[in-house]
Amino acid sequence: MSNRNNQANKQAARERLRAERERQAKKDRLRRQLVVGGAIVAVLAIAGGIGVAVATSGDDANAPLVKPANTSGTNGTTITVGKAGAKNTLDLFEDPRCPGCAAFEQTAGATIEKDIQDGKYKATYHLGTFLDNNLQGTGSKNALNALGASLNVSPDAFLKYKYALYSKEFHPDETGPDKFADDSYLLKVADTVPALKGNASFQKAVKDGTYDRWALEVSKAFNSFKDVKSTPTIKLNGKVLGTETPQGTAAPSTVAEFKSMVDKGLKK
Repeated sequence: MSNRNNQANKQAARERLRAERERQAKKDRLRRQLVVGGAIVAVLAIAGGIGVAVATSGDDANAPLVKPANTSGTNGTTITVGKAGAKNTLDLFEDPRCPGCAAFEQTAGATIEKDIQDGKYKATYHLGTFLDNNLQGTGSKNALNALGASLNVSPDAFLKYKYALYSKEFHPDETGPDKFADDSYLLKVADTVPALKGNASFQKAVKDGTYDRWALEVSKAFNSFKDVKSTPTIKLNGKVLGTETPQGTAAPSTVAEFKSMVDKGLKK
């Protein structure tokens, strides 16, 4: 009896060690995938760039679709901010949990917000949730629900809240806890945005998951762009902005680089 127990304990220990090694190897592979040209990006291509993982749940998929104000298109998945008459369009492809997106927003976010206000271009945001599968968790979808709630308040609240979520202060490390899965954390970040602080309807929408189904629809729309292989991907009038690397196109890494690429691609 004692001998069998010892053998069982040894076998269990070996299994635990094997499982831990597999988890670490998976984490190491993911980190290698996320590094492109010195900047971390989230790689979308799976099995030769054909399939894209999407975080879905049966309950959310069957929930009523509630579209935030200030959206358009099929199922309200088009999120365009800026003057309707602007001649140029900047498309941004991001995932709320993407560290490369956070780095880009921390660099160029304020410039983009000013350019939108000045009418230099209007911006269309395409938001995915694939990192919920790659990193496990629900933070991307939960943050997208909260972003929908902020967009329902106003486009300006949406921009400022998105910028706050991607800030150095609040954006979680991709290998750390899934902070965006916690509604109280999302509300804490929202308190830094004047239009959202103490906003009871916004807070209720976040807690109730009012826009969870919408978040899934936005993620599906994101996945329809087969030419987008990584996040962040930035396009101006349909042309990708960035520097070519062996792993793909890396988004502009400085404000000067971003401005230069935008100025060259603007329609006059």
